Amino acid sequence: MRALKSWLTAFSLACVCTLALGQSWPAKPIRLVVPFPAGGGTDIIARDVSNKLSSAAKWNFIVDNKPGSGGNLGVDAAAKSPADGYTLVIGQTSNLAINPSLYSKLPYDSIQDLTPIGLIGRAPLVMVVPANSPYKTLTDLVNAAKTPSAELNYATSGNGTVAHLAVEMFQREAGIKLTHIPYKGASQGITDVIGGLVHVYVSSVPTLIGYIKSGKLRALAVTSLKRTDDLPQVPTVAESGYKNFEAVTWFGLLGPARLPSTVVQTANQTLNKALSSPDLKTKLEDQGLDVAPGTPEQFAQLIRTDMAKWGQVVKASGAKAD
Repeated sequence: MRALKSWLTAFSLACVCTLALGQSWPAKPIRLVVPFPAGGGTDIIARDVSNKLSSAAKWNFIVDNKPGSGGNLGVDAAAKSPADGYTLVIGQTSNLAINPSLYSKLPYDSIQDLTPIGLIGRAPLVMVVPANSPYKTLTDLVNAAKTPSAELNYATSGNGTVAHLAVEMFQREAGIKLTHIPYKGASQGITDVIGGLVHVYVSSVPTLIGYIKSGKLRALAVTSLKRTDDLPQVPTVAESGYKNFEAVTWFGLLGPARLPSTVVQTANQTLNKALSSPDLKTKLEDQGLDVAPGTPEQFAQLIRTDMAKWGQVVKASGAKAD
């Protein structure tokens, strides 16, 4: 009986502490880990969202860019942080759904070591070439790649990213072979394709839309089934002759495993409110993001579904990274 009373007392105290944490959280700045370099699509989205939360909800953020190993370093750092709500991470398709199949030894488990809070949105990829490239359409690129003397390359922000695997899928369908040049983030790759050192660059619409609209890069195709409203003049890969081709990436907010439910609920509700605000929604949509607020459970299911989908692509492509 004494042991039971002790257990009940401890349980009650734990519930009270958890409730108090949820009610007072956040009482200090939140470290927001971005697993990619500053200036890329993930970083832009992270800063737009955190700035809105700072102004609307009065939350303070310290954005911590921790690039490396296809996003693994940043996600792992967040996963191993205390589960107190003061370290969160912007996760996306590559580091949560692709890397578990791509790496033989991943330092974290996307399901067991993280707590999904909410999806921010989805975005198609876009294939771009330098503004002065001879390739005006995706068909031009494919025809050039099929010539006997062709030595064309394409670049992405890293091995095993959605962009990398999307191009691998496309090459199989088009019957061509391009040499992959993986960068450690988007910034240098964009600089090199603008400068003509790279023939083709592939990344998310939010990463490249500014360069496309300014005329520094020419878009050949987007990888969604339908054209994106932000680049209505750019055809889809499917429209260009490759029926049902689709490859999109998504971005979401997570914390370490065992994050208190009250913190998860507070963060999810506040995030969704921010995403529904006209100013942030418009800003993200202008960058090519399809804003998609939802529940933590829906985000968790998306991660599981895409882990299975992209796992099959990784296996078929033979891609590996360590």
